[in-house]
Amino acid sequence: MSAPAVIVPAVIAAGETAQSVTERISAVTLREGARPWSPLWWWGAFAFSLGLLGMGVISVGWLFYAGLGIWGIDWPVVWGLDILNYVWWIAIASGGTFISALFFLLGVEWRTALNRLAESLTLCAALCAAIFPILHLGRPWFFYWLFPYPNTMGLWAQFRSPLVWDFFAILTYVLASTLFWYFGLLPDLATLRDRAQSQGLRVFYGVLALGFRGSGRQWRHYRAVYAVMAALMAPLVVSVHSIVGMDFAGSAAIGWHSTQFPPFFVFGAALSGFAVVLVAILPLRVLLGLQAYVTDRHIDVLGRLFLTSSLCVAYAYLMDGFSTFYGPDPAERTMFVLRVFGLYAPVYWGTIVLNILLPQLLWWRTARLTPPLVWGIGLGVLMGMWLERFQIIVTSLARTQMPSSWGQYTPTIWEWSLFFGTIGLFLTTFLLIVRLMPVVAMAEMRAMLRGGTA
Repeated sequence: MSAPAVIVPAVIAAGETAQSVTERISAVTLREGARPWSPLWWWGAFAFSLGLLGMGVISVGWLFYAGLGIWGIDWPVVWGLDILNYVWWIAIASGGTFISALFFLLGVEWRTALNRLAESLTLCAALCAAIFPILHLGRPWFFYWLFPYPNTMGLWAQFRSPLVWDFFAILTYVLASTLFWYFGLLPDLATLRDRAQSQGLRVFYGVLALGFRGSGRQWRHYRAVYAVMAALMAPLVVSVHSIVGMDFAGSAAIGWHSTQFPPFFVFGAALSGFAVVLVAILPLRVLLGLQAYVTDRHIDVLGRLFLTSSLCVAYAYLMDGFSTFYGPDPAERTMFVLRVFGLYAPVYWGTIVLNILLPQLLWWRTARLTPPLVWGIGLGVLMGMWLERFQIIVTSLARTQMPSSWGQYTPTIWEWSLFFGTIGLFLTTFLLIVRLMPVVAMAEMRAMLRGGTA
């Protein structure tokens, strides 16, 4: 007896046409049609995000006035929530690139409805990540000293340091992500320009569209450039997180000096990226009425990728423990035992539960197609990845080679307020993008429905 066939949901609801896609998605942004988008929930979320952002602004202002002494960092834990949050945010920024660039090159059709929101999340998270290394400098107004430029003081960057590589990697990633996101928007901005009713909106979207008219010549150049940019972004996201891992692997600190850190950070970035995409897309598909375009097929595929990333991270955790006890350094073993059973043991076991055990529920298809459950798992993983960064940075620095130099770290209220402030910055910028830009790539959806012709 043959096994029953598995019904694969469609990537777009039945009955949708190129015209209906354009009309419905444009109506969300332009607030047109019989059912205009109610902004009540948006204003509530925007006010909340501005409140968090205000906390961050106050924290940064006080930091500029009083200096790094308001943070809890001290010897031996000289890296605290600042670097922790930097690594956490830059990992979150990877999800959009994986979905938009990598799966574009693979030619998968389900990415079409997700790439715009995923790219927007990448842009917002990268913006938040870029703040922390500058503030960590102590004198952030001299951040431009990181640039290798001729100067009268004879200063020059140390090109053998992974921190310098990190600076160039993040700068390149932020610029490339912004260009990739904006270039993909051009056809849709032209559509909004042509459909807008008010003169102000026509001018606004017309300026942003940069004269895109949809001629055959423009489409040929657009497709060629977009493919080249996708081919550049796919390896760039891997290199960025490898270099972030090298920030730690290039140090002689206990628990950091390991060749597994670059792939370890790439695995963690993929898990964080897919988690934030799921956390964002599940409520938005309901609030914006996108169920016809973000279907159960998308949630199912994202759930599988989510589970796969979790298994990769589990393998990295396993190899971390194996290499520690297989290696000859007793200080490494002491630090690992204290990490598992010592003061920070709840952080370690919270990481295991949230990043490894919780996503195992996604083995079942019914679980993957239950949005509240998937949303909860995604939120749990984001918390688990933050705990993972805490244990990597804090526990390794707190236990040096000499027991006489051991110390503890307790974040201050200013560090927490800065962290919540970046969450406010992330939400504020993302909500503005959702309000002003088309949330689904209309041109790509039309191309998919027409068999490749936009």
